[in-house]
Amino acid sequence: MHLLMRLACMPFASLLACVSLAGCSAATTQVLRDVPPLDRSLVAGISPDDFDAGRFTAADGTVLPYRLLTPERIEPGRQYPLVVQFHNSGGIGNDNRAQIEQDASARAWAMPSVRARHPSFVLIPQFSARSANYDDPKQPQVAYATAQLQASLELVDTIVAQHPVDPGRLYATGFSMGGSTTWLAAVARPQFFAAVVPVSAVAPDRRLAADLAHLPALAFHGDADTENPIASDREWAAALHRANGRQMRLREYVGLTHQPPGDFIPGDWWRDWMFAQHRQAH
Repeated sequence: MHLLMRLACMPFASLLACVSLAGCSAATTQVLRDVPPLDRSLVAGISPDDFDAGRFTAADGTVLPYRLLTPERIEPGRQYPLVVQFHNSGGIGNDNRAQIEQDASARAWAMPSVRARHPSFVLIPQFSARSANYDDPKQPQVAYATAQLQASLELVDTIVAQHPVDPGRLYATGFSMGGSTTWLAAVARPQFFAAVVPVSAVAPDRRLAADLAHLPALAFHGDADTENPIASDREWAAALHRANGRQMRLREYVGLTHQPPGDFIPGDWWRDWMFAQHRQAH
């Protein structure tokens, strides 16, 4: 598609540039200016109690408290998407509350407008330890999975088996450590998710990019992020291109630090995109 046509199709009039990574057919980078940090007051009235509470024990004995948001009305015979929302490091614990209280993007799923527009199951497990570790805590560039991630994927399997979930419409998203875990979950199960949406993440080992060349991904990252530098996502996008991946779009926010951008909530546009993705049979 001609570059000008691609630009015309992109959301947000504030989009100032689209830079193709090593070629016009590659994954694209969208550079946005004048987007403020997320306004957390939008979800101030939502609490963990708006989500059903559960507890899961994995095969290795790892215990995961979790919260589950269900569609407001489940129609007989209908299957629904499932979103796995991975929490940031502020949600680590075992109280089954912090993973929602510390994460505005998790609470946003319970906003009435979001639930009405996107009926789905939303699973929010809580980790008692980090779900993603980094090569260098001060300047992280590569993320590595921990045993907590495997336990959460077992939990996903259980939820899919127990509820009317469409197995072709499984998605993952998260901010910070949750964003890194989103990438790592996709690497752990390359044919499992229909799309992923990591925010301010640290990407996996670049040598694994070929495994995800087929996977639709929409990544958000501030270019002033010093906690999880944007260079990691940029390098991952380039690695995907070298592996003939054409499914990743990276949204770079000029001047944004380690925070979700203000256009993430309610974020109907990116949720519409995500729910439109279906996993292809292999």
